[in-house]
Amino acid sequence: MTTGPRGDTPRDPGPAGPGPADPGPGSSGRAAAGLSDGGGPDRDDVARHLAGTVRRLQHAAERMRAEESTRALVDLATGMLAERLTVLPVEAAARLARLAGEAGVPVVTLAADIVGRSAEPGGRGPAGPRAGAADAADAADAADASGESGPSGPSGAPAPPSAPPAPARALAAESDLAGAVEAVLRQGAAPLGAHAVLVWRQLPAGALALAAQAGLPADEAEAWSRVPPGVPSPARQAVATGEEHWPGDPAPPGPRVGGPDTPRAVLPLLDDGRRLGALEVLWPGPAPALGPPQHRRFRALADLCATVLGHPEPAVPPDRQADLLDGLLTPALLLAPVLRDGRPVDFTILRTNRAFLDPLGRPRSGLDGTSLLEAYPVACATGLLAPLLRAHETGETRTGERLHLVFQGGGIVQPTTLRIAVAPLDGRLLLTWQRDDDPGGESDQTVLLRQAQRLARVAGFEEQPGTGRILWNAGLSELFGLPPDAPAVPLAHLGRYVHPDDLPAVRRLLDTVQHRLRTASAVFRLVRPDGTQRYTRVVAEPVLDADGALSAVRGAYHDVSAQHWTEVALGATRERLADSEQESAEREQLALRLQQAILPAAPPPLGATGLRAAVRYRPAAKRERVGGDWYDVLVLPDRQVLLAVGDVAGHGVGAATGMVALRHALRGLAVTGAGPGRLLEWANTVALREPGQLTATAVCALLGPDDGTLRWARAGHLPPIRLAPDGAEVLPLPHGVLLGAMPDAAYEEHSARLEPGDVLLLYTDGLVERRDCPVEESVDHLIRAAGRPGSDLERYLDLLLELSPADTDDDTCLVAVRVEPQGSAGR
Repeated sequence: MTTGPRGDTPRDPGPAGPGPADPGPGSSGRAAAGLSDGGGPDRDDVARHLAGTVRRLQHAAERMRAEESTRALVDLATGMLAERLTVLPVEAAARLARLAGEAGVPVVTLAADIVGRSAEPGGRGPAGPRAGAADAADAADAADASGESGPSGPSGAPAPPSAPPAPARALAAESDLAGAVEAVLRQGAAPLGAHAVLVWRQLPAGALALAAQAGLPADEAEAWSRVPPGVPSPARQAVATGEEHWPGDPAPPGPRVGGPDTPRAVLPLLDDGRRLGALEVLWPGPAPALGPPQHRRFRALADLCATVLGHPEPAVPPDRQADLLDGLLTPALLLAPVLRDGRPVDFTILRTNRAFLDPLGRPRSGLDGTSLLEAYPVACATGLLAPLLRAHETGETRTGERLHLVFQGGGIVQPTTLRIAVAPLDGRLLLTWQRDDDPGGESDQTVLLRQAQRLARVAGFEEQPGTGRILWNAGLSELFGLPPDAPAVPLAHLGRYVHPDDLPAVRRLLDTVQHRLRTASAVFRLVRPDGTQRYTRVVAEPVLDADGALSAVRGAYHDVSAQHWTEVALGATRERLADSEQESAEREQLALRLQQAILPAAPPPLGATGLRAAVRYRPAAKRERVGGDWYDVLVLPDRQVLLAVGDVAGHGVGAATGMVALRHALRGLAVTGAGPGRLLEWANTVALREPGQLTATAVCALLGPDDGTLRWARAGHLPPIRLAPDGAEVLPLPHGVLLGAMPDAAYEEHSARLEPGDVLLLYTDGLVERRDCPVEESVDHLIRAAGRPGSDLERYLDLLLELSPADTDDDTCLVAVRVEPQGSAGR
C-alpha cells in the first residue's frame, strides 16, 4: 500500500522508464482544450482569439448558409420519426428537438444518427446521448479493426486484445457514478489489462476528490480520497494543463496512486471547456501498447464519465445571481463562456452590476449580451482575456491580479491599471475590478468629471519646475500619440511635438506663463509620431507660492481637431457656394439675354398677307427657372406663314441653347416647302444629335393667307385653339411624340380652314398648367374668362397672361394670328 497525498511523507516516484510512443494523434485531440504552458494562455492565444472573433463576424453569413444544408437531413429524420411513432410531423419535429436537448447534441447530429440507423435490423429508434457516443466509438474501432490503422507499438509487440463491442453503452445504463466506473473497468479497461479505474473531481479550492473508483484496495482508496491543492499528482497535472498522459509517456515528478512504476493513462474530464476532473486507468504490469483505436475508446469513456460525473448543485441559483451581483460594492460583470471546438475563446457579458461604469462611457444596458472581445478588443489584447480563460479552464479563483490595460473605442483611448478578481460561478465567471489608483472607488462627481473630459476631449496637466514632477490625465498620451506607459512631455520639450510654423505661438505661451506669470492660451498643431496632426488649444496658468514665485504650471489641453476641420470644411463650402451662386447668376443672366436676343418683341409685318399677328413672352418669375420656351412667325417665299411654338425641357443656358438650335432649324428647313409633319421629323433629328439629350415639345403650322388653309402637326405639345366669332374650338390632336425622344419618329398632319375674323392661338404650358387639375380644364376656364379676342390682339394676349391660372411659375410663349377681312389693314 502506498502513502496517500494526505500523509506527511508522500511517496516520491522515480524516473519512468522508456515506453512506446503513441503512433496516433496522442494528446492533440482533447489536449487541445488545455493550455500550452501549463499555466495559461500566452499572448499568441489572445491574438488568435481576437482574430477568431473577427473571422466569426465576417463569416456569419457563410455559417448560416451551411446551416441551410442540414435542413434536408433534419426533415428526413423528422419524417422517419413521424412514420415510426405515428404522429404528426410537427410533433415529430418537437420530439426530435427535445431528444437532442436531453442528449446535449445538436439536432442535426441526432438526425444523422437516426437516418444512419434506419437500415439496421429492427429499425432501432433514437438512443440517448451516451449510447450515441458509444456507437461512434464502436464505429471507429470497427474501422480500425478492418485494417485502417495498426494498433501495434513501435517495438513490434502484438496489439492488445480488442475491447468488448459496447462498454460505453453499459456505462450509459448506470445511474450512479460508482456503477459507471465499475462498468468502465469491467467492460472497457480490464479487457486491455488494466486493474483499476479512478474518477477525480476538481474541488473549488483547487483540490481533487476521488469521486469514484474500481479496483483499488479500500485502505489505498481512503488514503487517496483527497489530493490537496499544489500536490503534483498525474490527475492534478491533467486538470491543470488539459493534457493527456498515456502509458509510456515521461512521468512528471510527484506522488502517484499505485507507486511510481505503475503504468497509467490519465485524461481530463471536459464539459463546455471546463475541466471537471480526470479519469485515471492503472495497469499492474508493463506498459501496454495502446494504439489510436484504444485512445479513441478511452476518450469516449472519459467524455461519458464527465457526463455521469455531472455538475454540483449551483452555489447560487440562477434567479439569485443578479442579486449577488448588485450586492457587490465594486464594479462586476457576469460572463458566460463562448466555446469553439470545446475550448473557450470568448465570453458573453450576461449582466453588469449597479456599481459598474463602462471605461468608455457607454450605458450598462448597451453591454448586456455583447461579446467581451467586441466590447473591449484592445483591453483583451493587452491582458484582460488571458486570466479569464485560465480561471474558466482550471476552475480556480484568481484575486488581486494587477493589469495594465487600454480601453479603446469610438476614437477614445483610456489607459488604466486595474486590480481584478475572477471566480468561477456555476459554469460562468464573476469578474470584478477596481482601479489601482482609486481603492475606495470613484465618487459620482469624479466619474461625471472624467466622462465630461472624455466627451469634450479635454485633458489636464500640472508641472512643477523645481522638482520636475509632471501629472498628466490619461487622455494626453493618446493626444500626443504616445504609448500609455510613456513618460509625460515637459513644457520645455513641447516644441519637439509642434509643427515648425507654430513654434512662435508655443514660445509666447511659455514666456507669458513662466516669466510674466500670467494665464495664457495658444492654438497649435501637435505632430504625432505617425505623422498625423492634431489641432490643440492649450490653456495654462501659473501657480505661485507664498512668496509670489512660480511653483507649478497647470492647465489643460483641448483637442479641437474636429472643430478645426469642421470650420475648414464650412469655409470651403461657403467658398464653393459663393462661386456656385455667382456662376448660377451669370448663367441665368446669359440665358435670359440669349432668349431676349433670339425672340423678337414683335412679329414681322404680315399686312401684305392679309393677316395680323401678336406675340408675348413672359419669363419665369425666378431667374433660375428661365427655360427654353420659344415662338416663331415667318413669311415664307411662297407667301405661306410659318407659325411655331415650342418648349425645351429644362431651364437655364442648356435649355436656351437647345431652343436656339430648334428654332433656327425649323426656320431654315421651312423654305424647302415641306409640310409641318416633315419639318418636325427633321427637327427631331436635330434634337437627337444635340449634346445633352435634348427633348422638347412643339407645334408647327403653315397658314395660307389666300384661302385660310391651315395645316399643323405637333410633337407632344398642347393643341392650337381657333377663336371664331361664334365661339372657341380646341383643334384636334395629331399623333406625334416629343422631339428627341426616339429616332425615325413620324408626325401626323391635320388641316382646317380659317374664315375671315378667326383667330388662331398657339401657347406653351406655362399659360395653363396647374398641379391640381387637368390642362384641358385650365384651358377651358381661361378661354371662357377672357371672352372674345376683340379687335386688339395685343390687349387680348395681355389679358390672357393676367388671367392665367397656372401655378408652376414657368415661362410662357403666346402667338395669336387673325385672318383679316378683305380690305382691312394689318401689320
